[in-house]
Amino acid sequence: MGHGPSTTGGRVKTGLRAMLASRAELEASEERAHAELQGCSSVARLRSRTRSEVFGVLRSVTMRPRQRVPALEAELYDGTGSIQVVWLGQRRIAGVEPGRRVRLSGFVCQRDGRLTMYNPRYELAPRHEVHA
Repeated sequence: MGHGPSTTGGRVKTGLRAMLASRAELEASEERAHAELQGCSSVARLRSRTRSEVFGVLRSVTMRPRQRVPALEAELYDGTGSIQVVWLGQRRIAGVEPGRRVRLSGFVCQRDGRLTMYNPRYELAPRHEVHA
């Protein structure tokens, strides 16, 4: 009579997608605002072979061995895009953890088709600025 399970399920999925998209858009907008306040370049405008400064939230942090040398890898997201970050010779850096906001300064290059910074200078944002 009117609506079968597939129609209702379709509406629920559509509504859920809209809600998730809205949340993702809000989070991206918040990250862009934080980066703009810091006066940093947006990831979307970064170019390979340039020295840049970016500000954003670390989405992931992992330790990976690279040719017998440890490397701490992270992904920084600023609301416009993300950049891969690699600290060679490091297994761990105090305070560098998922969810933490940081300012990075370094040389941008391309690695496997992704923007990457190797061994950037970093400045941890105070924890009270972190919104989980």
